[in-house]
Amino acid sequence: MEFIGIIFIILGLDILLLLKVVVFKNENKPIIKRDKFKNACILIPARDESSVIEDLLISIKDQTREIKMEDVIIILEDSNDPTIEIAKKYKATAFVRVNTNLKSKGYAIDEAINNLNKDYDIYFIFDADNVLDKDYIKNMEKSYQDGYDIATGYRNLKNGNDSLIAASSGLTFTILNTNINSKRCKQTRNVTLSGTGLFIAGDLIKKWHGFPFHSLTEDYELTLYSILNNLTSVYNDEAVFYDEQPIYYKNTINQRMRWIRGYFDNRKKYIPIFKQSLKNNFNYGSLISEIVGMKPYILIIIGVFLFIISQIVNMVFKGIFINSLMKILLVLLIIYLIVLCLIAKVLYIDKDTINLNKKMQIKALFFSPLFFLTYIPCAIKALLKKKVTWEKVPHVRRWKNDN
Repeated sequence: MEFIGIIFIILGLDILLLLKVVVFKNENKPIIKRDKFKNACILIPARDESSVIEDLLISIKDQTREIKMEDVIIILEDSNDPTIEIAKKYKATAFVRVNTNLKSKGYAIDEAINNLNKDYDIYFIFDADNVLDKDYIKNMEKSYQDGYDIATGYRNLKNGNDSLIAASSGLTFTILNTNINSKRCKQTRNVTLSGTGLFIAGDLIKKWHGFPFHSLTEDYELTLYSILNNLTSVYNDEAVFYDEQPIYYKNTINQRMRWIRGYFDNRKKYIPIFKQSLKNNFNYGSLISEIVGMKPYILIIIGVFLFIISQIVNMVFKGIFINSLMKILLVLLIIYLIVLCLIAKVLYIDKDTINLNKKMQIKALFFSPLFFLTYIPCAIKALLKKKVTWEKVPHVRRWKNDN
């Protein structure tokens, strides 16, 4: 079992090394540039978000690139929601859904778009708990003018200093953008979208007749669709917005279960089609990296698990206690240090941007590897549960910049 575990680990590492070479075979970038957009629509799904949405509306109103407040569409599910009065205060448009039996963010956005009375050059999507840096729209417009179909901004932490859980949860997106999406941009590959703080070009919305992504993770579904259809996407690290994170561990469990189940559900739908699209495709690197996906990491995790089980067997049945225990501790320490170094690298790169004070950065550096380890039981629970549904994560944090 120890030998098999080592083989799994080596196989996973080999795939990762091979992938680093293969993904450079990619040439998916905009061909035609655009003028500045003439009109923009901002879509904000906001069920029961009256406690936080005002900060977002203030940040939209204060943008250095002006947005007409009537083109800010706040999507609600109840005509008695106090958010309606907040929308009126800022002259935003409140849209109350009719088809509330269709439960997902994607359905909410789709219904709102199909009830608009005009087309827009560009559509932004935010969560109600977001807050925008004053130059967010101005900086995103640069990506629009460069010709990108879709762009995502720098997802900063709104409440990272409230708890270690919030800081670690937020660092998930920091790692995604700073360590992964930034590299994908340099290799002209499609970036991974993460739910909020993004734009979609208006011609795509018009072509789709709405927003046809209704899975548990509509952002990952859109990511896969963009790869399959050779849409161009980019990560714009100058377009900063702030996002509230769960401060309690129990809230992250439900959230991550939905992400993981949505991830595998969407892959089941798209990956077989990806495999048929590889030949002579200029977006080969994006396709192959998504086909591989999390497989090498899963192989490594299985290998580590088998290795640890083999050492426990040695301890219990063969009496090889000290040697086996040292092997277990050594493997766990190596994994911990690798993740620690990754987080340290990201924190160093983003030291002037990330909304975490120095004390919390140090605490999160050492705690986050343990938090990321809990993705494993979340994944097992998500895959074994018969039905995973969308569950609301409460947002209550009013805005203040902690730096």
